Amino acid sequence: MAIDLRQLRQFVTIAEQGSYRRAADLLHIAQPALSVSIQKLEHAVGVPLLVRGAKGVTPTPAGQALMADARRALFHSEQARQAARRVALGEWGLLRLGFVGSATYMLLPRCLPAFRAEYPDLQLDLREDSTIGLVAMLRANDIDAGLVRGPLAEDAALDSWVVERDDLILAVPAGHPLASGGPVRLERARAENFVLYSPLKVPGLHGVAQALCRKAGFSPRISQEAIQVQTLVSLVASGMGLALVPGVTRAYSTPHVTFVPLADADAHGALSLSLVTHRDTSCASVLRLRDSMLSRAG
Repeated sequence: MAIDLRQLRQFVTIAEQGSYRRAADLLHIAQPALSVSIQKLEHAVGVPLLVRGAKGVTPTPAGQALMADARRALFHSEQARQAARRVALGEWGLLRLGFVGSATYMLLPRCLPAFRAEYPDLQLDLREDSTIGLVAMLRANDIDAGLVRGPLAEDAALDSWVVERDDLILAVPAGHPLASGGPVRLERARAENFVLYSPLKVPGLHGVAQALCRKAGFSPRISQEAIQVQTLVSLVASGMGLALVPGVTRAYSTPHVTFVPLADADAHGALSLSLVTHRDTSCASVLRLRDSMLSRAG
């Protein structure tokens, strides 16, 4: 006959209280029903576990041997219950979060410290990749959510929320004529070479940059393509051309590059960082991260 946790809890309570009556009161059970339950436990074990005496109810030697294991079983069952509950509530476990490199400039430093302080028992596994790579990882269930550059194509399997908006700005070599004043119109750079995002690896940023140039009346002359924003800035510093980069790139300080605001209206708010998840995800920790980031959206 199997032993269940309810019987172990009743046995431990009686032994600790030294009384069936007091134990029955604490357990909110009728004393006769408690006695029957303990009899079934003793039958399952095969030996008497409790004995009534002048000083109340005390464990037999067999009962004393059972007590330590019973307490451990009750402890671990409660731990398991709490762990399952906290995972279901998104307060414990592992959250696999992918991100594009530019999310490290402002978004992650702004949002993650508060999120980790609120959920200290939730372990974050952070993985950097391109937007296309992150979407592929999400589809393969290698990550639970991704911070990607928009705009994103419509996808019936995914949900996304904009958690940061940003302007496009112009990165030029230090000392370049366009670096000497304030905001400039992009059309003034029409004769320049450009370092642009790879259309295969970073199609969103590539498309936005191309569209802004077309709106300014020219098609950019591309001297080099790259994937990471930091790489574009380094190539600008190396004299390979100008680059259109997110405004947060100003955090990537270098004496060899000047970041110039654009006067073009379409450059303002042209970019977004979005949190992307599986549609109707049941991962509570992802939903907690979403709510935390949306509350601090910039």
